Amino acid sequence: MAGGAQDDRSVAERVFAIADAFERGDELTLSEIARRAGLPVSTTHRLLAEWVSWGGLVRGEDGRYRVGIKLWRLGVRQPTARRLRQAARPYLDDLLESTGEHVHLAVRDGLGAVYLERLSGPGAVRVISDVGSRLPLHATGVGLVLLAYAPEGTLAEVLADHPRKFQPNTLTGEKELRARLAGIRATGISHSVEELTQGAFSVAAPVRDATGEVVAAVSIIAHAEREAEPQFTLGVRMAARGISGVLGLDYEEPHG
Repeated sequence: MAGGAQDDRSVAERVFAIADAFERGDELTLSEIARRAGLPVSTTHRLLAEWVSWGGLVRGEDGRYRVGIKLWRLGVRQPTARRLRQAARPYLDDLLESTGEHVHLAVRDGLGAVYLERLSGPGAVRVISDVGSRLPLHATGVGLVLLAYAPEGTLAEVLADHPRKFQPNTLTGEKELRARLAGIRATGISHSVEELTQGAFSVAAPVRDATGEVVAAVSIIAHAEREAEPQFTLGVRMAARGISGVLGLDYEEPHG
């Protein structure tokens, strides 16, 4: 293992261990990956080179590794992800047409929100999210929605992972996060103002499958000065209901 003990895992199991290392973070150093995978640094470096060559991982200029587009594309070919995108696209198109801002569809992956779709108007506010991006649950509108309806214990994992304070408004404490998540469950809507990006606000809502389980979140990210415009909350709520209906939910918005 990383400390020098004999590792009886097969090559495939070591490769999968590296993939599992990215469950709790989207950008990791070589040493972080080696520690999480339980592998020697030299072995990890060799396997990472193969991952990068294949396109499953990307090595940034700062030396950190993140999930590559090839691996992400394999994920979105999974039937559930593909069905979500197909179900959501007409509603996302309507939101884009009515607002001219960014429109997102995201799902939870561990402690991150992975963006399955992003549509953007020409004058939309500048953001870092894109198709295939994986951003922390606590710092994004879609992420907070997904965290609000995640299994019990997920918030504790987020807090144990030392959530980063991206902006002064980013929530990182247990008390404030619990209050925010309770509010989302009570209203079915998340409002975030400059919590990840300066000059931007977001409105997000949960998407449910036929059983009522939250499987995704839809959001609009717009210029902060437009926060008071009523069409954002109404539009996101109706889009989420419409997508849920396509997925088979006989919609009567559940809470809790």
